[in-house]
Amino acid sequence: MTAPRLAFSCLSDILAICRLEADAPIPSWALLGDFVSITRTADELSVVCRRGDVPSGIRCVKNFRCIKVEGPLGFDQTGIISSLATVLAQAGISVFVVSTFDTDYILVTEDRLEDAVRALSQAGHDAGQ
Repeated sequence: MTAPRLAFSCLSDILAICRLEADAPIPSWALLGDFVSITRTADELSVVCRRGDVPSGIRCVKNFRCIKVEGPLGFDQTGIISSLATVLAQAGISVFVVSTFDTDYILVTEDRLEDAVRALSQAGHDAGQ
């Protein structure tokens, strides 16, 4: 199987990944930005949102940048995350993945964004704008 070659771009906001209790209400501060992801499980409520919108006292890591896979991607396409995550793992870059109906997003720490873009580009993926 040949790994797919993908186009990607970087979002400008600096993001935070927050952890709240599983039964916590969805906080209004989490809904303010252009990129928001909210996932509730039996164990936790995870919120990804703009760093500057997170109030003090919230358990979070506040230094992520987001790489957007240009979509839309079909549900029948395979190897999307694998083709990106493998390259980044080989470069020693940890990822946090968010998927939507249309596409996928890879979050990397702000200090590794340039390294991530370089590694993906060298692997044949297209950095676009």
